[in-house]
Amino acid sequence: MKVKDLMHEGVAWFGPDTPLPEIARTMRDQDIGCMPIGENDRLIGMVTDRDIACRAVADGNDCSKMKARDVMSKPIIYCYEDEEVDDAVHVMDQHAVRRLPVINREKRMVGMLSLGDISARAGRELAGEALHATSAHDPPP
Repeated sequence: MKVKDLMHEGVAWFGPDTPLPEIARTMRDQDIGCMPIGENDRLIGMVTDRDIACRAVADGNDCSKMKARDVMSKPIIYCYEDEEVDDAVHVMDQHAVRRLPVINREKRMVGMLSLGDISARAGRELAGEALHATSAHDPPP
């Protein structure tokens, strides 16, 4: 099964100078756990709910004055839309992430792949493998 068969298509992204509260509201309203950050038509980082909690709130920063670039995770870890889902699960395991931006061979972001996507649409064995692999350790803050 290919990544493009499971991913969410049409993902929005924000610039690195987007205020953190705007990103947090969008994540809440869209019920998503991460937001891609791009600049000059290139993906440069990701802001996750964990990034906001650990790099902004937990450190006692004034979140109303923070921007995406202040908390975003980098480098970008991604997969290709024409890759096998097994390979994407391996990337998730290797980097301890639960979501991956999906790009095409022209390096344009075309979607997102999450553990939820895999669990909902892939076979039980692959979904269990993905969940076990990424839950076995905590991602770095």
